[in-house]
Amino acid sequence: MSEAIRYSLGAAVDDEALKKAAFAKVIWRMLPILTLAYVFNFLDRTNIGFAALQMNRDIGLSATQFGWGAGILFVGYCGFEIPGNMLLYRYGARLWISRIMISWGLVSCAMAFVAGPTSFYLLRFALGVAEAGFFPGIAYFLSAWFPAQYRARILSWFLVAIPVSSVLGGPLGGMLLEFDGLGGLAGWKWLFIIEGVPATIIGLVLLKMLADKPQDATWLSADEKRVIIASVEGEKRDRAVSHFGTALRDIRVWMCTLVYLGFTVGSYGIQIWLPQILKGQNLTNLQVGWISAIPYLAASVGMILWARFADRSGRKITNLALCCLLAVVGFLIAISTGRFDLSLLGLTGALVGVTAARAIFWSIPTRFLTGIAAAGGIAFINTIGTTGGFFGPTIVGWLKDATGSFEAGLLAMAGFLAMSTVVAVLLKRVIRDE
Repeated sequence: MSEAIRYSLGAAVDDEALKKAAFAKVIWRMLPILTLAYVFNFLDRTNIGFAALQMNRDIGLSATQFGWGAGILFVGYCGFEIPGNMLLYRYGARLWISRIMISWGLVSCAMAFVAGPTSFYLLRFALGVAEAGFFPGIAYFLSAWFPAQYRARILSWFLVAIPVSSVLGGPLGGMLLEFDGLGGLAGWKWLFIIEGVPATIIGLVLLKMLADKPQDATWLSADEKRVIIASVEGEKRDRAVSHFGTALRDIRVWMCTLVYLGFTVGSYGIQIWLPQILKGQNLTNLQVGWISAIPYLAASVGMILWARFADRSGRKITNLALCCLLAVVGFLIAISTGRFDLSLLGLTGALVGVTAARAIFWSIPTRFLTGIAAAGGIAFINTIGTTGGFFGPTIVGWLKDATGSFEAGLLAMAGFLAMSTVVAVLLKRVIRDE
């Protein structure tokens, strides 16, 4: 073997070791703080479910009014999503993500001052406006730092914040409701204030911790920057799209949007209403908090393991379809048995499915969207898909008032997940590089 070949092989081995070390450094620098940010972000988005155990009575909300108010957050969110992500692309992820967390935390604390349906609607809408662009901004930001072979795992560790926020939020919400009367404030008011303050603090920390792209990271060496940039820029993409207008005409974008819409409807339909579903079993608020943590603990583990398997197998669209199918089966089990333990098992399966689907899903659009098309395209998918956060709680609340039970609402959630399953199967025929 010639000296040149030996040198080339040695350099390749050294670069591979350097790449692993560089990505490990980036992961430990960014992922913990981003995940913590999303824990509190999602906690502030869904804690309304626990607040409702006291708040609905105090301010006189019906199930339909609560469902409408819980969902109207997503009207504000979706209305400002694409403009928000375009501003992120212009001013940089570090500044924009920090701004979102600070304003989000302040408005979340202000939820303690709602006094009736109108103020409830207005502040939930304002929460949506404050948060607009957060998740697609993070997805775009991570795509600038990690190539495809890392992306589902990285997204799963970030998105594990969603079930973890519910694992923590259930017991925490139950305990904070016990503060009822302390300092002359209702327990649900304490819940909004105590869970809202950390979001603002984390927003200030993000200004210090993040860098928009590897080139800007002062805490990376020149060689570490080189291997990270080469990995991201050298990844194979399926018929890449780099213009926003072209992205909006791409059938892959629209199919991804339908898949995301379906499992988002199912996800929020159960997450917002789960505390009140459990409360119907004659449990105390504290018991509801602890029992509601069980499905989310399973979903946290399931998301990480399933995303790792999808990364290693390379069959992400197939696994996405299987996740959605598991959720369908879970919802059907929950409504087909009269036993509480089996219904809880079915809801757990549904939450594992929709949570794992979310992590795997967001590694797919960045396989064919780049540059401003990635910023705008991801925001577009998230904008339309996240309307499910409005439709899910609203549909369940309306069907609860109409039928007197949650069964019809859960059946509707299964229907939306079935749509996601079918479109995901069709998506595999459109995206060639699977």
